[in-house]
Amino acid sequence: MPSNYLAVGMMFVGLFFVGGVVSALRQGHGKLVPVILGVLAALAITAGVLWW
Repeated sequence: MPSNYLAVGMMFVGLFFVGGVVSALRQGHGKLVPVILGVLAALAITAGVLWW
């Protein structure tokens, strides 16, 4: 059961990074910041799904 909490936590972190991508694009940052946040979001969500 505790592993499910960790999986949910990882998915939450991934969604937090997705929000960071949207925020970085709206603020007009360069292309590098949204790409890095997008990769981190994909990794965190994938880790959460695989950990489940």
